Amino acid sequence: MKKIKLVLMSCCAPCSAGAIKQLADGEFPETSDFIVLFYNPNIYPQTEYQKRLDEQIKHCESLGVKYAVGDWDHNNWLEYVHGLENEPERGSRCSECFKYRFKFAQQWALENGYNAIASVFGVSKHKDQSQVDTSANDTISKINYLPIIWNESLRSEINKKAGFYRQNYCGCEFSFRKV
Repeated sequence: MKKIKLVLMSCCAPCSAGAIKQLADGEFPETSDFIVLFYNPNIYPQTEYQKRLDEQIKHCESLGVKYAVGDWDHNNWLEYVHGLENEPERGSRCSECFKYRFKFAQQWALENGYNAIASVFGVSKHKDQSQVDTSANDTISKINYLPIIWNESLRSEINKKAGFYRQNYCGCEFSFRKV
């Protein structure tokens, strides 16, 4: 059986904390290696993006976990979702946003020797896991997508202790205006 080299896509430390801990503790023995990928060009404004990135890096470094950061190409992301600005949260804009990020992750994984992707995009109260999984399955074709159900109680426990910066919207300016 081929070992899984996993890219874990993360939107923020509060959402990814439990998943990172589970992977770091070896709860998925078939995973021989993993890295946290922070690629979130949807997050707005850039100051918000930077806060979330800083928390993600701090958390990964505290656990000795590898991480990678994609560019904040917000203007390209805006072009990609153009015409969907008025869609509600969990609507088609969100599906397209997930697809945009999964396309990047697949290419990044292939270029860096990873053979699977998982994400924490669906753990937030602002999102829907089945929508995330559908977007991933519609997009990822050259490597495996693993729709892992993460341990919610572990995530909550870590979040209570860690004192992470927490946001009150998903990330893009279109979700921000609804707050």
